[in-house]
Amino acid sequence: RSVNIVAFGNERDDGFSEDNQQPSLIWSYLGRSALISQIDSSLSASHVGNPVFTEYQACVFGNVRLVVHDCPVWDIFDSDWYTSRSLIGGADIIVIKYSVNDKTSFQELKDSYVPMIKKALNHCSVPVIISAIGARKNGVPCTCPLCTSDRRSCVTTSEGVQLAKELGATYLELHTLNDFYIQKYFGGVLEYFMIQSLNQKSSEKMKKRKKMQKCHRVQPPQLEQPEKMPILKGEASHYDADLHNLLCCCQCADVAFYPEDLSTVVEAHKIILCSVSHLFMLLFEVKSPADIHDAPIVRTAQSLFAVEAGAAFPLAPRGIPPCVPPVRVVVKDSVFCSCLPDILHFIYSGAFQWERLEEDIKKKLKDPEKTEHVLEKVKCILKTPGKLNTVKDCRSHQIKRLYNTSLRLFFNTPVLADVIFKIQGATVPAHRAVLVARCEVMAAMFNGNYLEANSILVPVYGVSKDTFLSFLEYLYTDSCCPASILQAMSLLICAEMYQVMRLQHICELYIITQLQSMPSRELASTSLSIVSLLKKAKFHNSDCLSTWLLHFIATNYLIFSQKPEFQDLSVEERNFVEMHRWPSNLYLKQLADYRNYVHSQKCHCTVM
Repeated sequence: RSVNIVAFGNERDDGFSEDNQQPSLIWSYLGRSALISQIDSSLSASHVGNPVFTEYQACVFGNVRLVVHDCPVWDIFDSDWYTSRSLIGGADIIVIKYSVNDKTSFQELKDSYVPMIKKALNHCSVPVIISAIGARKNGVPCTCPLCTSDRRSCVTTSEGVQLAKELGATYLELHTLNDFYIQKYFGGVLEYFMIQSLNQKSSEKMKKRKKMQKCHRVQPPQLEQPEKMPILKGEASHYDADLHNLLCCCQCADVAFYPEDLSTVVEAHKIILCSVSHLFMLLFEVKSPADIHDAPIVRTAQSLFAVEAGAAFPLAPRGIPPCVPPVRVVVKDSVFCSCLPDILHFIYSGAFQWERLEEDIKKKLKDPEKTEHVLEKVKCILKTPGKLNTVKDCRSHQIKRLYNTSLRLFFNTPVLADVIFKIQGATVPAHRAVLVARCEVMAAMFNGNYLEANSILVPVYGVSKDTFLSFLEYLYTDSCCPASILQAMSLLICAEMYQVMRLQHICELYIITQLQSMPSRELASTSLSIVSLLKKAKFHNSDCLSTWLLHFIATNYLIFSQKPEFQDLSVEERNFVEMHRWPSNLYLKQLADYRNYVHSQKCHCTVM
């Protein structure tokens, strides 16, 4: 153990006077202190031969090595900056001393050398002691401008204190170098900082020793993170596009609009029109005038349309069974009839592109009055009974999808139904237009050379009634809410049967979300067979779900490997799980070795 002290400055009145027999502060302390023993000194010179500093070596506190570098000449900072910086960098304590009767030297110290010391101490926390030595000979220094250069003017206490504040130092005034000032005053402060330095070194040494011991100690194995699960991306809804395509291809059309001269025909679907408008519900007798309670809607329906049920069609609509008679609707307003294709495109597209409808009608009619007339009729068609009709309604309220809210009214009801599914001894009514628009398999079934194309009653096999109802609900509303993982899997199988890929993806995401939210304890105790789900997902071409389930089993290996169903995995699946298992075999082996080591050291294991 050792303490390094560096002292700067000259405590004599004149560093080059003939009174060089006056003992220095450092030598006086070393010679008088009872704690110091075995003093040795040597003089160090610069490359030009001038003395630079005196080095003292001694013992303090019995066995602590004390090294003191006493530098009386400040020129060391000018002639040998490297040496001065090295001294400060290796110092545990710095002592700055000056004579209170040498104002010039003090001013030079303050202006030139204190900034250098501050720069060298920039990244160090070394205690500094400033010692003002001597009794002031001329009392209060003269403030006359002619005396500012008088080297015999005294350094005041306030100037010394201000210098100490700049360096963050301890300020001492030693009027004389007697036993009291040397041993009790200066020595007490210096020895306090020696003890602080030794304590700090001891603490740092202890920390270093603990760090070394920690590095050499056997460390517990690090548990790696499980592999990232495959990400399943949802498919965007194409609900509005499906219904708009239904208008373009005119499959299963059961309404034909004609002008009064029967020169043209525009085909449509009652179920779509009634889902959007109460006026069409009134027109096709879904509701009566008493149900609607809105005179403007009733008047518009009577003045704008005339229904001729059972009349012969000049052009028979496609996809209608012979037993279902079409409906012919005559449009009494010729201007409105000329814009009917644009209006139907607006309705089938979700009834939210009002600005586009306005532009299309303006371009076609090129007459502001006629345009306003047609738009007012459209507003009345879209009008909610009992509410005022404004353009704002068409742009904000109607902008929300009408089909997935209003088509729900016709789900699993016989109103306007033109097909009945027979399943598990029960019947489920439906509408061909919706089924054809939303499901390609049903579109082929109802429009191809199949028995179902000309049949009202259609049997359904291989699926339960509840699952099929959930499937139809998705076709009508573009949403589904399975009650459980098993129901979602059944719905996924039904969606794969009818090739409705978006519904299949929704069921996959539901199953994954439910499994991810299961706590480990529930996963270990559940009767749900994840391996069975995996087999079904593979059989029904749900590749994303089957891959995810394999990763899920591998990530929860410690749970699933204890279940009987684990034995039902194929060889290929077992190999995949073993390869991607978490935690890995390597980690478990390292953990066992570490536990054995801890047991042998009789330590308490805090890993698990």
